[in-house]
Amino acid sequence: QLQLVESGGGFAQPGGSLRLSCVASGFTLDYYAIGWFRQAPGKEREGVSCIQISGSSSVYADSVRGRFTLSRDSAKNTVYLQMNVLKPEDTAVYYCAANEWDLCSSDASMFNHWGQGTQVTVSS
Repeated sequence: QLQLVESGGGFAQPGGSLRLSCVASGFTLDYYAIGWFRQAPGKEREGVSCIQISGSSSVYADSVRGRFTLSRDSAKNTVYLQMNVLKPEDTAVYYCAANEWDLCSSDASMFNHWGQGTQVTVSS
């Protein structure tokens, strides 16, 4: 059974940092494109970052570029999202997702495996 489990969410003050983790079980993340998405109350799910199988580069939404970094640890079958200089508008439930077609897209429908999400709240 393919499963993704996110962790690392929580509360942070503006300007602070959090690191989200996404652990896979039942499959090897190295063979999938992995994306991070977020969804704030009343808003559509938004693509945040994505990495393809090659892992040579990651793509980022304009709203997080320069502040967020996606990385992959093959030995731990885990993908991370390091979030720095957090802003209140980063508040959302964050999801990791995977697809076996090696597609990086901001379209959530391109991903067929999802975690349950982890809440990130940024507030003073």
